[in-house]
Amino acid sequence: MKLSDNTILVTGGTGGFGIEFASKLIALGNTVIITGRNAQKLLEVKQQLPQVHTIQSDVSSAEDIVRLYEQVIRDFPALNILINNAGEMRKISLHHQHELTDITREIDINLIGPIRMVQQFLPHLKTKPHAAIMNVTSGIALMPFPISPVYSASKAGLRSYTQALRVQLKHTNIKVMELVAPGSSTPLNDKFVNEDGFNAGMLMAPDKIVDTAIKGMKNDRDEVYPGLAGVMRVLSRIAPNLLIAQSGKMGASFMYGK
Repeated sequence: MKLSDNTILVTGGTGGFGIEFASKLIALGNTVIITGRNAQKLLEVKQQLPQVHTIQSDVSSAEDIVRLYEQVIRDFPALNILINNAGEMRKISLHHQHELTDITREIDINLIGPIRMVQQFLPHLKTKPHAAIMNVTSGIALMPFPISPVYSASKAGLRSYTQALRVQLKHTNIKVMELVAPGSSTPLNDKFVNEDGFNAGMLMAPDKIVDTAIKGMKNDRDEVYPGLAGVMRVLSRIAPNLLIAQSGKMGASFMYGK
């Protein structure tokens, strides 16, 4: 697909992949709108990238998504690409008691949020001659990551939803893509630094991941597997139990209370 002269909405645009997508897509000659929950962080990104357009919005809120849609369609009617990037990842020991209203937070942000975003913006995207939806999943969508069980479920669910969405939209003008991101050196992973089994050397720089994603978009790839995500894709097919056993070693003390 052509990656210039588009109008692109990126959720979770105040850090990690989001700010990299914004910077690189602006450099390619696109109009880019980012969203985020934190007004101060949005202001900081605006100071760093004056060309970006910012809207405070929370993808876990259905009401926020409706308001976002109304504002974007009013102010940026040429919108033709949606990148569902917002995400949260927590380490959770299921041995401990958790508030039922909190335990599913990653589902609300990582899975329900993108589903609602697509549902809200899909009628508009179908009016465009060329449109695309990219959902950012994770290598963890290919295998469970025991220290982050709810995150694992959310990304596996988003991957399945993305594949189904692609089938349903195959006779439309909308390209449906998935970025299967490997572990990266973003704030998402900072909480794991002191856990046993953590290897910072396995993390990929976010700018390299986004470079690969953009190349995949240009080449009309359905799925993009940067770095170790490609290895995980193969191992998930030929040695799934090995992958689970290895991933279960990280944070064993936290999970089992040793």
